[in-house]
Amino acid sequence: MSKPKPMKTDALAVPSSREEAEQLLADIGRLQRQVTTVESGMNDRLSKVKAEYELKAKPLNDEISDKFRALHVWAEANRHDLLKGRAKTAKLATGEVSWRITPPSVRITGVKVVIERLKQLGLHQMLRSKEEPNKEAILAAPDKVEGVKGISITQREEFVAKPFESQIERVEVVR
Repeated sequence: MSKPKPMKTDALAVPSSREEAEQLLADIGRLQRQVTTVESGMNDRLSKVKAEYELKAKPLNDEISDKFRALHVWAEANRHDLLKGRAKTAKLATGEVSWRITPPSVRITGVKVVIERLKQLGLHQMLRSKEEPNKEAILAAPDKVEGVKGISITQREEFVAKPFESQIERVEVVR
């Protein structure tokens, strides 16, 4: 096993004793709790501002919705005059109205029953079989795939500092 590479860091006041390291960990916990408080305050303010602007926009959105529905009723009633030939868009003085057909989509409910029914009907071309490497099996027997081009198994060491009473965990990759 190779020797860990030294970390490159700026000049730091590194603790010289266990007590100083414990104090650093306690400081990290205190600072994390302060960050949580700051973020919570920010989220409270953001939700109030968002609610305020949504309230201001509601009557405008309601009016847009009413006008859109009215325009749609008029356009449907006049569709034959608005569209010429195979056109799907009508140009008006202030914009366009158009009709679009969405791409077909398939919705399946009861997947297991559908799969069984397709098999019974011999419609195997309607079923998909996904073939892919089994990563769990590779990790369980890494010696069997040793030398197989395209497969590499990596692992890294991380340093974790989690102060007591803290729900936030800070993780940095060790280089």
